[in-house]
Formats: sequence, C-alpha cells, structure tokens
Amino acid sequence: MHDLVNAAWWPPVWALIKIIIVLIPLLLGVAYLTLAERKVIGYIQIRIGPNRVGFRGTLQPIADALKLLFKEVLIPSTANRFLFLAAPVLAFVPAMLVWAAVPFGPNVAISNMNAGLLYVLAIAGLGVYGIIIAGWASNSKYAFLGAMRAAAQLVAYEIAMGFALVGVLMLAQTLNLSKIVEAQAGGGFWSWYWLPLFPFFLVYFISGVAETNRAPFDVAEGESEIVAGFHVEYSGMGFALFFLAEYANMIFVSILTTVLFLGGWYPPLNVVPFTWVPGLIWLLLKTTFLLYVFLWIRATFPRYRYDQIMRLGWKVFIPITIAWIVVVGIALETPMRAILR
Repeated sequence: MHDLVNAAWWPPVWALIKIIIVLIPLLLGVAYLTLAERKVIGYIQIRIGPNRVGFRGTLQPIADALKLLFKEVLIPSTANRFLFLAAPVLAFVPAMLVWAAVPFGPNVAISNMNAGLLYVLAIAGLGVYGIIIAGWASNSKYAFLGAMRAAAQLVAYEIAMGFALVGVLMLAQTLNLSKIVEAQAGGGFWSWYWLPLFPFFLVYFISGVAETNRAPFDVAEGESEIVAGFHVEYSGMGFALFFLAEYANMIFVSILTTVLFLGGWYPPLNVVPFTWVPGLIWLLLKTTFLLYVFLWIRATFPRYRYDQIMRLGWKVFIPITIAWIVVVGIALETPMRAILR
C-alpha cells in the first residue's frame, strides 16, 4: 500500500478520483435544482409544476437533458462559427474549475490551496467572457445587447463582491478557505462572520444573485425586452451548457457564502444533538437554504429596470462596503478586536 501511494502515477489518479467525486454529484445537483426551482416557484404561485415524467415529475430533469442532447445545434449563417461554438464552453468550464478550491470539511477539497479565495475570484471572473463572446459571435442585435448588459452588470457587482470579501480577510487573516471556516469555530452561529460582517453578508449574497444573472437581475436575458438575451441564437447542447453554468454558479455562490459567512461545516450550536450531525450535512443544509432563497427571490420580485440595477451596484453597495471596511478596521484596532476574532 505504501508503494502504491508513493508511485509516480498515483497523485494524478487520486486528483482525478476527487474531481469525479465532486463533479458527478454537482451535475446531478444542477439537474435536480431545475426541478426544485419549477416545483418551489409553482407552490409559491399556487401551481403544481412538473408532474408527468416519473413519480411527481422526479424524472423531468432526465427528460430535459435527453431532449437537449438530441436537439440539433443551429448556427446562424452570419455568425462567427468558431467563437459561437466556443462561447458555451468558456461559460461552462470556469463554473466547474472554481470547485477545485471549495472545502467540504477540514482540509477536504480537491486542492486545499493557501490562496483558495484568490483562485476562486480569478476563475469565477472568467465566466462572463463566454456570455460576451456569445452575444458578439451570434451577430444578433438582441444577443449583443444582452452581452453588453451582462458586462456592465458584472463590473458593478464584482467590485462590491470583492470589497465584501475584504472584510472576511481582515478577520480571518488568510486566503485559505478551510482556515476561514476554522476561524469561525467555537461559539456556534454567534461566532460566524455573518454577524460582525452582516452588511458584507447581504451585499455578497445579493451581488451573487446579480452575478449569476438570476431574477430580479436577469436583464442580460430579459425575455420581455430582448427575446432571450445573449443565448437567443443557441439551441441543443450550446444552450444546455449555458444553462448548466448558471445553475452550477448558483450552487457555488450558495456554498461559498456558507463557507465565508455561515460557519461552513460547523453546527449552529455546539451541543447535542447538533454535534451528532456530520459536518458535511450541515454544509449541505446551509447551502440548500441559500439556494431556496435564490428561488424565493425569483418567485417574489419583478425584474428591475437596468438603471436601477446599475444604481444599486455603484451608488449603494460599493459605498456601503467601503464604509464597513473602515468600521471593521477601526474595530480591529480597539478592545473590540478580541470579540471580532
């Protein structure tokens, strides 16, 4: 066994095994998140939702996947063929790569990198290129308008998200995501960062909703205004890759919010029976709750006007985060330092 572990070929094989262990449940989760969304919004709006394929619609995601798999991929005659086909891949691949640094337990990750948070920010920012290139390569005015909206929205909310993460770094003093979770251990939900960094918590999660182009921030694909936005010319697997990327990013934003602000895999109270529940279950429960909030928001709020979205990002979120960075910085230089840490 010792020789097996030390073999030159074992590290890449073990890395591949870990990737498969993460990606297969993720893709299944993405598929069934679409079903959960349709069911949850249906119940909120007093409708039934999918209920024909399988028991109460449980096989609907499989039917949808097969439909998209066998659908013909049509390419507009005036489109840039190479970029048109590359855009869905450019949107989908970063949505998968970011999971390399996500911790699922103490030092349990595909790669427990010390600069994990920096890696996540760098890779997550690449996803918008797929959207912009899709809008431009389609040679469609509606698609191009959706791509430009997405670019402007990304810039506005990416800055606010970055400032929100500065507060986490000030308290945790590390870029390692596992160590950020461990810094929140000990006092139950009172020691999680959502409390001292509550404005950052709200700004980060709402900006995450905007970054994933979810309602009410889905102006990049506003059906009532620009048909379907940046992916209006896509069908079959091209459309499916954009769809997978959007839902994978929803799960990622939820689990990263859990890791940064909600104590990761730690229970809300350090008493029995909460401590009996495995840490991975707590991580998944918190992530599931935030995903429900994603769906709740979509079923509740109408789409904002584009100027309202820009105003919220530039004139509200960015000033709030800068002001709270100053507050946290001052608090860390006073006797409150011991409470925040």
